[in-house]
Amino acid sequence: MAKKVVATLKKEGGVSYAKVIRAVKSDKTGAYTFKEEMVPATLVQDTLKK
Repeated sequence: MAKKVVATLKKEGGVSYAKVIRAVKSDKTGAYTFKEEMVPATLVQDTLKK
């Protein structure tokens, strides 16, 4: 099943995606956790501004 997903994402007319990983500081403990998101490449800058 994973092969179909990879093949679908690599089509010529398909949307290219980027993986955005952000460090988020916890208010309770002060430790950092990482949030990962798959977003279209055109929306990377908007996602990072959040």
